[in-house]
Amino acid sequence: MMDNEKTIQRNPHPDFKKVEASRPDWKETKLEFTKTKNPDWKLGDGPNDGGESLKKEHVEIDPYAEGRPAAFNYKLLISAIVPRPIGFLSTRSKDGSSTNLAPFSYFNVINHDPPLFILSFAGGWQQAKDSLKNLKDTEECTLNIISEHFIEAANATSINSPYGISEWPLTGLHPAPCTEVKASRVKEAIFSVEAKLVETREFESRVTPGKKTNVLAIVEGVKFWAREDAINNDKNLLDPAVLQPMARMGGISYARVTEAIELPRPDFETMMAEQNAEKLKLPKADGQ
Repeated sequence: MMDNEKTIQRNPHPDFKKVEASRPDWKETKLEFTKTKNPDWKLGDGPNDGGESLKKEHVEIDPYAEGRPAAFNYKLLISAIVPRPIGFLSTRSKDGSSTNLAPFSYFNVINHDPPLFILSFAGGWQQAKDSLKNLKDTEECTLNIISEHFIEAANATSINSPYGISEWPLTGLHPAPCTEVKASRVKEAIFSVEAKLVETREFESRVTPGKKTNVLAIVEGVKFWAREDAINNDKNLLDPAVLQPMARMGGISYARVTEAIELPRPDFETMMAEQNAEKLKLPKADGQ
């Protein structure tokens, strides 16, 4: 259901091009670091909105409420868990005759030793589309991080082309060779990961028992590729100002990273001493 655009109605605009034409032109921006909203925040201060958020009430939502379509949960979650990294997945068929390139909203890194990533595919094995079928058959793929300079091309890979039709020519993006896997990485991508399948797990619907709704794949990164102008000398840090990553929001929205703040991780003993916060040292049962 989650890949059925007519059911999900992801696009809220009857005439998107008309709406887009009414908006300001794209502006080139550089990543800017600002102060936090409350640079003088101290332990125990709570939210930085003066308590305004505490005046608002909440609505309880039962994801399995009678009559609530599963697509409603999908739309809600992708609008709430934001911004999300995009899994731009490149795969190749086992016989090498077909290649596929597709974006995934359900994607993240979950470990560094070994480097592990998760990808989630709507529908069960019986509904396996190009990417999942190729990943299952070859047990390998490449993950590419989407940047501003090819967002339109990356979005175009979500087109509902038939199995066996490659997205590469449709987008104008360029395949680059990998070392450990046969699936090409995206040459335009500033950071890519060659990965091999670790395991998969299929999930079943709570609303319709017996119906398979999702396949989770865990893949291990076996080789990293970073553009030389984005990586530091130690090869352990990417410059976000060069990466210019795009993130997924709800509906058909994407987000740009144009502003950032920095907040050092607090040290307990130092903060207790500097801020005279001994009164806040409560047991977990009392301090929640």
